[in-house]
Amino acid sequence: MSFFSKLFIALLKPIILGIVVAGMLLLFFPEFREGKGLNLSWLNQQEQVPERLSYYDALSKSAPAVVNIYSLIVEDSNSLFRSRRERSSLGSGVIMRDDGYILTCYHVIRNADSIFVASQDSVLVQAQLVGFDEETDLAVLRVFNDNLPVIPQIPEPDLRVGDMVMAIGNPLDLGQTVTSGIVSRISRNNLANYFDFIQTDAVLNQGNSGGALVDSNGYLVGITNANFKTLDNRRRLQAVDGVNFAVPYALAKRVMDEIIENGRVRRGELGFGGEAFPQGQGIVVQSIDINGPADQAGLKINDVIIAVDGLEVTDGRAVLTLIASTEPGTQMELIVQRNDELVKLTAIVGELVSTS
Repeated sequence: MSFFSKLFIALLKPIILGIVVAGMLLLFFPEFREGKGLNLSWLNQQEQVPERLSYYDALSKSAPAVVNIYSLIVEDSNSLFRSRRERSSLGSGVIMRDDGYILTCYHVIRNADSIFVASQDSVLVQAQLVGFDEETDLAVLRVFNDNLPVIPQIPEPDLRVGDMVMAIGNPLDLGQTVTSGIVSRISRNNLANYFDFIQTDAVLNQGNSGGALVDSNGYLVGITNANFKTLDNRRRLQAVDGVNFAVPYALAKRVMDEIIENGRVRRGELGFGGEAFPQGQGIVVQSIDINGPADQAGLKINDVIIAVDGLEVTDGRAVLTLIASTEPGTQMELIVQRNDELVKLTAIVGELVSTS
């Protein structure tokens, strides 16, 4: 083989090798075909932490509006020296308006001589009692501070069984604490006559009463009230784990607005007692208050009320709620069945007088 042949082969080998390598690079690194160059960032890439499921953003909006409430009661001692002692009560509250109105539970501040509110930035101020409603165990307080954080609210939270909720409050004076759970039930549970409680398994302890129950977006859905209690075999009262209650937002807001406007909550009544049919086909009248609104309208024992103000009676609780939420003095039309005849009656709604 001549010298030139050897030289040609020697030069051809690296050319062929270069073409093969280039082809492989184009095959395995498509960015070369697009003229982008080789991306080597993966060499410096750190391990990615999976994004957490968190409610931090929701709580950041709602938690600052939940305050600690301390009420002080001064009592006279029964001793010969007539000394006085102070008794304190612990609870939580929710700032509802930027002009200082706060919702809490009435039992938190009942008979209090002084009420103090502590915000989450450790500012302690004295609060005024605006009014209360024993039926719902709600009270309205007011503080005079500027730049108050207000809890997020929507008119109709449309809460459902199974929705995730969080309770914000000051249990056992440990400081603001958040517990979570789901809506277990929306039911009266024989705890109230005129409204349904929200039942949840979010943990509540002493000091949570009057705090906020919020949804996963941070909107207020209820005012936390109590946990369910029963008697043990020694007749001692004990709490039941996982059964806790809150007053629904829409009702709490309505009660607050009425207290602010009128100083109290007015509820309507017709002055009759009865029992609903199991299938929801009406209410059988069993008692009538003498000279009450129903009596004056002509309602009689054993009448079957089948409609109230156009609402067909399929749920006795719904009828009771309708009457209670009607302004006293309003005319209300009743359709009753009496001796196989339909009778139309007009009653003037009276005002319910609390017996508590």
